[in-house]
Order: sequence, then C-alpha cells, then structure tokens
Amino acid sequence: MAYETINPATGELIESFASATGEEIDAALDTASARFAQWRLTTLAERAALMRNAATVLEERAADWARIMALEMGKPVSEGEAEARKCAWVCRYYADEAEGFLTPEPRESDGSAAWVRYDPLGPILAIMPWNFPFWQVFRFAAPALMAGNVGLLKHASNVPQCALAIEEVFTQAGFPEGCFRSLLVGSNAVAPIIADDRIVGVTLTGSNAAGEQVAAAGGRAMKKMVMELGGSDPFIVLEDADVAAAAAVAVQGRCLNTGQSCIAAKRFIVHEAVHDQFVQAFVAGMAARRMGDPMQPDVNVGPMARVDLRDELADQVQRSVAAGARVALGGEVPDKPGAWYPPTVLVDVRPGMAVADEETFGPVAAVMRVGSEEEALEIANSTEFGLGASLWTGDPERAQRLVPEIQAGAVFVNGMVKSDPRLPFGGVKKSGFGRELSREGIREWVNTKAVWVG
Repeated sequence: MAYETINPATGELIESFASATGEEIDAALDTASARFAQWRLTTLAERAALMRNAATVLEERAADWARIMALEMGKPVSEGEAEARKCAWVCRYYADEAEGFLTPEPRESDGSAAWVRYDPLGPILAIMPWNFPFWQVFRFAAPALMAGNVGLLKHASNVPQCALAIEEVFTQAGFPEGCFRSLLVGSNAVAPIIADDRIVGVTLTGSNAAGEQVAAAGGRAMKKMVMELGGSDPFIVLEDADVAAAAAVAVQGRCLNTGQSCIAAKRFIVHEAVHDQFVQAFVAGMAARRMGDPMQPDVNVGPMARVDLRDELADQVQRSVAAGARVALGGEVPDKPGAWYPPTVLVDVRPGMAVADEETFGPVAAVMRVGSEEEALEIANSTEFGLGASLWTGDPERAQRLVPEIQAGAVFVNGMVKSDPRLPFGGVKKSGFGRELSREGIREWVNTKAVWVG
C-alpha cells in the first residue's frame, strides 16, 4: 500500500510514499525498545526541556505545518496555525505539570511505610486520524513521552506529510532517536504490530469500525488501550437560554474543521419556545461562512478531506430529506472538482432519520424541536455515542441539576465543547474508553505501582 497526498480542494495527486517494509517495521520496534530502556531513566527536568523545545518548533513553524494540513486534508490555514499553537500548549502544559502528576504519593497501610509511584510502561503505538492531524498526535505524545514512554505513530493514510512533519518536530527539538517515530504502514500491519511483545499499549482516535478492530487485536494481545471514537454530540438550547449567543457558538461548533470533528455539535435540540428565533440566527450565521481555498487566510470552510467522505455525508442528507427533514440552507453538492460540501442546516429532523441517528462528519446541522427539558434529555441521550454535549440555559441551578443526566464524557454549559490540556477528554458508550489530557491522561500510560514496606 502507498500513502498518498491528494489535495481535497482539487483532487490532484501531489505525492506518493512507499509503505514501510516488514524489515523497516522490525527495526523501528527494536529502536523503540532500546530507546525506552534509556529514556525511562532520564529525569523529568530533562524531558521537560526537550518538550519545551518541541513547543518552540511548533510555534516558530506554525505556518509550515498549517500549509501541510491544508494541502493534505483541507483544513483552512488559519485553523491549521491555531492547531499547531495548541500542540505547543499541550507540550508546555505537560512540561510544567508532569512532575506533580507523577510524584510518588504516600498512603496509609499496616506497614512502616507505603506509597504509590508512577512508572513508564514502554513503547506505545498511536493510531491517529486525519481530521486534527497534529493535535490528535500531540495530545497523546506529550504526556506519554513526559511519563518516560516512547511512541510510534501509525497515521491516517491520507496525511503522510503530516506524519513525517510531526517526527521532524521531535527530531528538531532534540529528542533522541527512537523516542518518537512515524511508521507509514497500512491497516493490515496494525494487528501484527499490536501483537508484538515490544509494544506495551495502543491508543486509537478514529471511527467505531476501526476501534472494534483495534480493540479486538489489543484484547487478544492483552495490551493497555485507550479509545476515542465517534460522536454525535447534542447541543441543547432551553427556553431560558441566550439564543443569540447559542446560535453564534452553534455556527462555530458545527463548522470548525469543516464539521469534521468527533466533538463537533451535530444534533441541535431546541426548545419550541425559542426554536424559530434560534433557526433564523443559526441559518444566517452558517450562510455567512466563507467556503473556498483553504490556503487563503480569510476562508473558514474548506473542502472535506476526501470525496468518499463527502459522498457519504450527501447521502445522509438525502436520506433524511426523503424521510421528511427540510433543507433550510445548503444541501447540494457543488459542481466542481474536489471534496466540497456547503454549510447545511436541516430542520424538522426527528429521531430515526440518518442525520439524527448516525454520526455526520461534515458541515451539516440537524435541528430538532422539543417541548420540554425532559424531551430534550431523552433525545440527547438516545444515541449510541457519548463523547460531549453542550447545554444552554440561563439558570445555573438548572444546569447543575441537568448535567448529571446527560450521558457524555464532557458537558459544556453555555459554551462549545472543546479539548483542553487541563481537562480530561474521552467518552462513554460507543464513543470509547480511557481518558486523554490532564492528570488522567498521563496516568493512562504509567504503571500505578503500590509499594509497601514492613
């Protein structure tokens, strides 16, 4: 299998890359194993200095990284530069906080002393998606490497230049060879790598189908796993919400990264008392988004990453319209080369329609009218996913009461769901298991070891 850079704005093949051979994979695993034996003995201060170097490289070359993202998966360069800077943030966050997260903790026991310590595990395989091709990798790599592990990356096949660029960041920052390595391999190579005794764990961000396959391989090999899978996040607007603010954030939440985000708001569940007001403002905001060449700094909606993904999204819209949904904006595939799909709003959406029941990975919003908070909660939770949720209400006590009822790994009240290095990130139900970021994220990749002294 060859890795290919295909410009999603034009359909043009830019460059091809050969997949790693079996011998190259074996050599990379050997190098990672040998490096871990040395890296685990470095001090947190030594690791932090290199991680801060990586942050500087990310910031100083943010425009370079953004151009690669735009070329390979269509992300507008303004968003790509922001993504690079966010990666720098997570590097600095763990450089600053890892020592506190990993310091041994004394515990009471029946011995003369007892404590818990946090030791690194070894080489970890990261299987990462194309939609946030830098951020998804760094939010794993920064805590994993700071904990004393080493990482190997199997990136999505349509972003090979991003994969190689990330390895370049770590190399330029001064990390020793083998601390982080990008492997250009196809999906058929994943299970044998997971089964290899030199790999101690695997983390995946991706589709549910990919998660099922990787989890099965990891389970057979008894490997530590973290899974961040799909999402169909509800955006609940109750009758006492600030409707104008909610609509403005809804536009941002649905169109960020051209709607290709697991934690993007997808189902807009709006109380009937403010439904029409919300829809009017929401449609106006979606219509004002500028779709075009992602290399242009004023563009905020690029092409989708691949034509097959665009076609799948268009089919979901068509099936929903056939079932009774109404197009309030967009809904037509542009007649031009590339993976283009416009910002689209569907109203009169009901449970059972494709855009209500399936994950929509693109700039399509499904608006659902409800008559009560009870109905809003019922619809919000009536999904196999549970990644994030946004709740809009003007009553703080009401928010506190409703948050425990929402089945999601994160609930953002009067704001857009987003990942933040300071907060744990992950889902429930078919959105996966385990957590990334914050203290919980770095502790996923350590041996939590109890020590007892008689």
